Amino acid sequence: MSVLNRKRIRQRVHNRIRRKVSGTAERPRLAVHCSNKNIYVQVIDDVAGRTICAASTLDKEVEAKGANKEMAGTIGKLIAERAKGANVSEVVFDRGGHLYHGKIKVLADAAREGGLKF
Repeated sequence: MSVLNRKRIRQRVHNRIRRKVSGTAERPRLAVHCSNKNIYVQVIDDVAGRTICAASTLDKEVEAKGANKEMAGTIGKLIAERAKGANVSEVVFDRGGHLYHGKIKVLADAAREGGLKF
């Protein structure tokens, strides 16, 4: 039997999602990436090929570090605040091949509470 390569499986799922999900200027893509140590979020306009705003646990505004649920909530609120500053209210959620559970769900709920619609 072959050994499961979880990173390769997640990448295949993400590629499948990206075929369907694309960001525009009116409704950009909210892309989420989680590593073992950090959480990264970007609001991306795929048509123009540019990042509108971004937030991560590496930002200086975030006091604590880590990739847990509490930090996911903090990053969700921070990206909603920055997106509103860039005049973005509606986004398309791209979970990056991760399951919509745990950190990803907490981040999405915090972004919704912050005012983003998706």
